[in-house]
Amino acid sequence: MTIAVIDYGMGNLRSVVNAFIAVGADVEIARSPSDLLSCRGIVLPGVGAFKDGMVRLRENGWIDALQSEVFDVRKPFLGLCLGMQLMGSHGAEHGESQGLGWIPGDVVRLEEGKGSLKVPHIGWNDVDVAVGSRLFKDVGESAILYFLHSYHLRPDKNEAIAATCTYGVEFAAAVEVENLFGAQFHPEKSQKGGLKILQNFASVVDD
Repeated sequence: MTIAVIDYGMGNLRSVVNAFIAVGADVEIARSPSDLLSCRGIVLPGVGAFKDGMVRLRENGWIDALQSEVFDVRKPFLGLCLGMQLMGSHGAEHGESQGLGWIPGDVVRLEEGKGSLKVPHIGWNDVDVAVGSRLFKDVGESAILYFLHSYHLRPDKNEAIAATCTYGVEFAAAVEVENLFGAQFHPEKSQKGGLKILQNFASVVDD
């Protein structure tokens, strides 16, 4: 397989896999850490709470395998929604928890009370894209993408931010550092723009 989508019990796997298939990517579900050995790129989807996600990764032996494949072998990695948040250093959702620490920064709750805005943030929003982003290649300087979240990763370094979105406050909609990529939105639910982003990641994997 070219791209492995990790099954750790926290993601809408089938819709992510189907979206990659739609753009012509060779993709399979990885049900065991050993499955990562044969792939060239890794996707960590996720729906749910930060602490629960880290518990699932730890209990099922994924963390050591991810550290090896992503940092030693340097395979491209894409975290989606909760999967992006888990790349951070620390989260407080459902209790304090350490994250993977790949993108230094805390995962914090969106602010409520900004006009009529409610949390969770649900729906389509404009995203402003940083110049030179590989994940957003040929998507344009702005895109409209689908979000569903109450928390977001706040990177310590702005250089890690590949795109921003404003929902009451401006937050990181995507991150990109060397072989690490993350999307707070759901590309698999974001129609044409989202599919182009997944196609771009698949192209990075094939390079």
